[in-house]
Amino acid sequence: MAKKRGGGSCVPSLRALRCSTVIFGLCLGLPSSAASPCKRKPVIFNFGDSNSDTGGWSVGLEIDVALPNGRAFFHEATGRLCDGRLTIDFLCESLNTSFLSPYLESLGPNFSNGANFAVSRAATIPRDQPFSLGFTNLPYLHVVGNIPIFIEEIRFAIWSIYQSRGKNFWVYNTGPLDCLPYILVTTTHDASDIDELGCLRSRNDAAREFNRRLQALCEELRSQVKNATIVYVNIFAIKYDLIANYTIHGFENPLKACYNNGIVCEELSRHMSWDGIHHTEAANSFVASRILSANYSTLPVTFNFFCNV
Repeated sequence: MAKKRGGGSCVPSLRALRCSTVIFGLCLGLPSSAASPCKRKPVIFNFGDSNSDTGGWSVGLEIDVALPNGRAFFHEATGRLCDGRLTIDFLCESLNTSFLSPYLESLGPNFSNGANFAVSRAATIPRDQPFSLGFTNLPYLHVVGNIPIFIEEIRFAIWSIYQSRGKNFWVYNTGPLDCLPYILVTTTHDASDIDELGCLRSRNDAAREFNRRLQALCEELRSQVKNATIVYVNIFAIKYDLIANYTIHGFENPLKACYNNGIVCEELSRHMSWDGIHHTEAANSFVASRILSANYSTLPVTFNFFCNV
C-alpha cells in the first residue's frame, strides 16, 4: 500500500453543508487476473474532502502533519487526518485493491486502480476553484438558504462525469456534523438546542433537509440517465446510530475528542472522534462495515457490484 505524507484539516463551521458533505465515488471495472471479490479489476475515482483525503492537501500545498496522525496503521503521518485508515481505505481493502493515490501526487503515484480527487477543505461551491481557499464563512441561515444551490452544484458534477462516460456512482449524504466535539465546544448555543444525544438539534435538522434533497436528486437523476447506476448511501443514519448506541458498538465518550493538545487518549480503539473533527480508524472501520452491508443504500447493492457487472 502506498504511504503518504501529512495533510491539512477541514474545520466545520457555519459553512458545514459545503464541507464534510458529499463524497461520491465513480467505480469502473477492468478485466482482472488476480483473485479478488471482483470479476473485473476495480477502478475507483473518489471525490470528497478531508474525510476521504489520502494526501491531496498535503502534496498539493506541501503541508506536512506529524504523528500521531497515522500511528494506528501506517505508523507514520500519511496525509490522512486520522490515527489510521479512512473509510475509503477500508472500502478499497474490501475489494483487495490498493489505497487510492491523490491525483496531485507527483512522486511514485499509483493510478492503476483509479485516483483520489478528495482534498481537505474542498467545498461544493464555488464551482471554479479546485481548493476552497478564497471563501469566507457563511452565516448559518445563509447556509440553510443555499441548500438548493449546493444540490444544483452536485447535480452539475454528477451530470458532467456521466457525460464523460462515468456510469456508476456512490453518493454519500452528510453525517450529523453537529455531533462533532469541535462544533459543540466552539458554537454558541443554549440548552434548548441540544438533542437527546447531546448534539445541536437545529444544525442536524439542516443536515437532514440537505440529505432529503440529495436523495431526491439521486432519484431524479436515476430516472434520467441511461445505462448508469446511482447508489445513495445514508451516512447520517450510520453515524447517528454509532453515537446513539455507542456502548453496544463497543465505543465510549462519543462526543469527546481523543487527540487534543498533543495528548492521545488511552484505549484509542474505543473512541470514535480523533481530533474533534475527524473520526478514528475504529469509527471509520465501523462506518465502512455498515456501508458494505448495503443496508443503508438505495439501491441496496453491495460495494463490489460495480466490478462484477
